[in-house]
Amino acid sequence: MFKQYKLKDYHFQLIIYLVLLTVIGIAVIGSAEESVQKKQIIGFVAGLVIMVIISLLDYSVLLKLSWIYYIGSIGLLVLVRTSLGDSANNSQRWIEIAGIRFQPSELAKITLILFFAYFFCKYQEKINKVWMLAISFVLVGIPLYLIYKQPDTSTMIVTAFIFVVLLFIAGLSYKIVLTVLGIAIPIVIVGITYLLSHAEELIDKGFYQMKRIMSWLDPTNPLYTDSALQQQNSIMAIGSGQLWGKGLGNDASTSAKNANFIIEPQTDFIFAVAGEELGFVGTAVIILLLFLIVMECILIGRKAKDLSGRLICCGMASLIGFQSFVNICVATGLMPNTGVTLPFVSYGLTSLMTLYIGMGFVLNVGLQPLKYTKGVTL
Repeated sequence: MFKQYKLKDYHFQLIIYLVLLTVIGIAVIGSAEESVQKKQIIGFVAGLVIMVIISLLDYSVLLKLSWIYYIGSIGLLVLVRTSLGDSANNSQRWIEIAGIRFQPSELAKITLILFFAYFFCKYQEKINKVWMLAISFVLVGIPLYLIYKQPDTSTMIVTAFIFVVLLFIAGLSYKIVLTVLGIAIPIVIVGITYLLSHAEELIDKGFYQMKRIMSWLDPTNPLYTDSALQQQNSIMAIGSGQLWGKGLGNDASTSAKNANFIIEPQTDFIFAVAGEELGFVGTAVIILLLFLIVMECILIGRKAKDLSGRLICCGMASLIGFQSFVNICVATGLMPNTGVTLPFVSYGLTSLMTLYIGMGFVLNVGLQPLKYTKGVTL
């Protein structure tokens, strides 16, 4: 399983980006909720160690266990619905065993990337067959349904997006893509029109997602004011930070964080705290580091020795890139509130450690690049 690697192929710059971003996240978390900062530090150290170990293992060998990863993640998602499941904020998304509490849906993102990297590589020549597409959608549909029932719509959307990216990278025909878009776009337009015209009726029936959408579209409406406050306060906090911010751990009475105007600032709205306390410069650094991590994953994927390695890198790039984009858009009011964390910055041990596991696989792909000499593949 261990192979002889060349030190020059180890992407130390990626590790530097990850460490810098996580350290910034730990600092901001300490300011937002000091009681959980030590846990995040422990998760960071453990994740870093696990990442280095995985980066030295041959991903081609580890991918042979893909069906075990898939079945195991399904099993954990099912356990969430049992007595082992733990609830918070009207959602049952966690499992607590022997005092250890973790979120299986976060692990499922990584295991599904690994599984479909193996699956699509194995059946690459048949990827455009109708029966193969049907099997692929069934395989991804099972975990997506279990995640949706928690309920965790935001994680379901992120996971679905990752699957679509993997399917496209695996070689899905442009004809199929254009056909699906031609059918889907009109349906989506009609669906959105219907939802908006029946918003109050759907909210009364318990569709909380609809209330979030309406509070984003019409935050001054008295019917949605309470739901809109979180995002409005987030925008105010980010703007108040101006260029350099108010400083980490400040005790300013005008701080939105100090006045508890932002609920759970250490998780979904950590970007608001960063904007208020680190200012435009601090948030720009966070966005830059996220961008560099995504680009590094893509560049490593371009030099991967096979399709499975390319899919692992592109899957991680899509996960980090899309989730970061959604989180920042929500915090700045550009999208409805979805409850998605900011990778490597938000508090959450399961999220942090699983991301480092995924990056360990990316680093190993980088250690086994496709070699070229005078246009001939070696």
